[in-house]
Amino acid sequence: MKKTLEELATHIAASCEVASEMVHGELILKVQPANVVSLLTFLRDDESCCFHQLIDVCGVDFPARGLRFDVVYHLLSTNLNQRIRVKTQTDEVTPVPSVVSVFSSAGWFEREAWDLYGILFSGNPDLRRILTDYGFDGHPLRKDFPLTGYVELRYDPEQKKVVYSPVKLTQAYRSFDFMSPWEGAKYILPGDEKAKAS
Repeated sequence: MKKTLEELATHIAASCEVASEMVHGELILKVQPANVVSLLTFLRDDESCCFHQLIDVCGVDFPARGLRFDVVYHLLSTNLNQRIRVKTQTDEVTPVPSVVSVFSSAGWFEREAWDLYGILFSGNPDLRRILTDYGFDGHPLRKDFPLTGYVELRYDPEQKKVVYSPVKLTQAYRSFDFMSPWEGAKYILPGDEKAKAS
């Protein structure tokens, strides 16, 4: 018999150390990093849960917090036609246990979270960059990562190869117009000459 998400939350809380909340009609389970593997194993193997598919593992960055990263696992039960979300928190240096032993697809998702956020996963057999270049400096989805990056990639015709060089922003050619669109320009904007003619 299919349980509602509220009944499912009560069932999971009776067997695992987890806090739960309903947000916009979705069940979110909050767990300590040390309990992630056991919780996901329970959610996969328990007959009332049957969450056999890991849809995604992603990171969320809150730089003002001590534990700045949320690691979010999205699970799907095709048997019950239900989805749930599991969240845990970590910082820049404390690894979260890998769930590759529970869901083999987690290997790629954990690599992506490490590459883009710098979230460490202990026990991942292949934790290396997946979307950025192997020589890339930093983690581009962190909120404190500069929009320009640290290095630029360009082709050097003299060396006849692709080279990396530090990013240099030339300020002399940058022109900023800080006027609000509601203040009105002191000059005629394109198209305004038609309005005055009529």
